[in-house]
Amino acid sequence: MRAYSMDLRIRVLEACDSGMGTTEVAETYSVSKAWVKILKKRRRETGEIGPRKQKYGPTPTLQGHEDELKKVIEEKPDRTIMEITAALSVKVSHQTVHRVVNRLGYRLGYRFKKNL
Repeated sequence: MRAYSMDLRIRVLEACDSGMGTTEVAETYSVSKAWVKILKKRRRETGEIGPRKQKYGPTPTLQGHEDELKKVIEEKPDRTIMEITAALSVKVSHQTVHRVVNRLGYRLGYRFKKNL
């Protein structure tokens, strides 16, 4: 869900400042009473009325370990995902390593014959 626009936030707070009640403001602008109360509280406590930065899910496990992963791959480019996972200092699943390797742009070849 997207955050409410700054224009709407300003209009809601102006309506509250003009003397309208929270319930009336919520009905007028088709927002919830709880949101109006939260917006008024944030302005009162911090002076901020803008939307906060959105957080989506937990922090990635390999965040900050990309350099180590690149080093492991560049040392021996024909390693399998399982070998790369074992060489890392952090314990993660093979699927996690595979996703990060693809995101970094490495295309590890799937070979039927092992290079010796």
